[in-house]
Amino acid sequence: MECVRRAVAVEVESPPSELYAVEEPYHRIVEEVAAYVAERGTLEKEKYSELYRRFRKQYPLPSQLIQQAINQGVEIGKSFLALKRDCRVHKPHPEVRHIAIRFAKNSWSYKKAISSVAPVRLALSLPSGRREVWIKPHRRFWLYWWKVLRKEAELVSTLVLKRRRNKWYAIFAFDVKPREEPPAEAVAFDVNENWVAVARVSLLATVDKVATWNRQYINPAVYSIRTDFGRLAKRYEAVRGRKLEELKQKYPYAGRDEDERRQNVTDTREFRKFVRRLRERRRKEGRVRQTAREVTRSPALIITEELGKNPQEEMIGVEERAKKGAKKKVKKRELRHRVKQTPFKKLVRVVEEKAAEAGSVVVYVSPYRNSKVCPIHFDLLKNCGGWHTLHCPHGHDVDRDHAAVLNMLWKITPEGAAKAVWWDLKDVKRRLEKGGGLVPKEAVRRKNPLVTWPVVHAVWTSLKSLKASDKRPAVLARAAPMTPAQGADEGGTRAPPRLRVTPAL
Repeated sequence: MECVRRAVAVEVESPPSELYAVEEPYHRIVEEVAAYVAERGTLEKEKYSELYRRFRKQYPLPSQLIQQAINQGVEIGKSFLALKRDCRVHKPHPEVRHIAIRFAKNSWSYKKAISSVAPVRLALSLPSGRREVWIKPHRRFWLYWWKVLRKEAELVSTLVLKRRRNKWYAIFAFDVKPREEPPAEAVAFDVNENWVAVARVSLLATVDKVATWNRQYINPAVYSIRTDFGRLAKRYEAVRGRKLEELKQKYPYAGRDEDERRQNVTDTREFRKFVRRLRERRRKEGRVRQTAREVTRSPALIITEELGKNPQEEMIGVEERAKKGAKKKVKKRELRHRVKQTPFKKLVRVVEEKAAEAGSVVVYVSPYRNSKVCPIHFDLLKNCGGWHTLHCPHGHDVDRDHAAVLNMLWKITPEGAAKAVWWDLKDVKRRLEKGGGLVPKEAVRRKNPLVTWPVVHAVWTSLKSLKASDKRPAVLARAAPMTPAQGADEGGTRAPPRLRVTPAL
């Protein structure tokens, strides 16, 4: 399996003054090269040598820093051209606002302190020579460094130094080897506005020996993780609205001409400083990472819906249709802002990153009617007046979020794919509408392109390899009556018998 790259930022203690002197010329080199690549489309080999010789005479920087600055400018220029082709930027040339100084393999090193096996003191090649700086390692850095010592990760040879709010940070990159463990469970999750629905099924519980021994572990564990993204966005919008009304009285107009125009208060320094202190983005990112950590806590086969290009617009349409008959009508502007602030794709990307490090696999299934079909009887659910609770024709209520994650689990199995997808064929649908019985055999024999057949074969192979032996079933939980003798310890030996009466001397 390919390694996963992870970056860890560590604060530099008492940075030398040469770093500030290096930052400005480094930024100029990157900006000039990026503008050249954005105009010409590429950087020729002859032009590269010409720029290198000119920068070498113009700026007193080490040769490796100049090379890294030119390479970084080429990357920024090519990225700008790619965004321009997708019509995502409309500027004539790229703007380099923040810059990160890259130190190659031979331009930095670390020295070990007494009886230490981790880099706590760095040596950097600066214009004045080799300078040593101290860093402040933290918990996340020690975690990845411990993996390096255990040969589970490798330290990348390039070091990055970046300045944020007048503080310097050293960014270490690690190539982490994913854990090579067989999947222990299948996990399906569905992202919603204020919570994430999760369903877990233990793959060991599907083994025949375990299923016949204890059937209570076959049932999937379905639960919801409360995120409150919508409520958080609604609350912050109210806070910002009150601040805007206050500032509109303070900054009423922008000029003194006849056609006076009201100033955009959101561009004032006071409002931007107020919004920065709210920490809205940091709180949302924290909730996203906590949710992703819960979903990927063990090696598993993770299933989720394939989101489109703009899942927020699709969800806005669904909620508007569902809440049309509600007593308290939700304003469209408030609904759009609340759903737009929900990080659907951000959560899926973070789950992919953490799953790659844990050795899990993320697969996507079709979102077609996942929350509209009963996961037990495979009949269309009817709306009984509630937004989340639907009614099955067989006489029970189903939560639409729980039905969605259970139908995702059905779609990765051979029998479930046939039951959950085949019924949408014309002849099956016609028979169901007429009140017919089961799905006809002719429909089951056809091969539907909507079924994720590679996922089905992967799960089938995993289940075959996870079968328990005939001699001893895999024990999922050990109850009190199944324990050995009362005096047995963990080593398997028996303790000496205890007498019920006190022996006479």
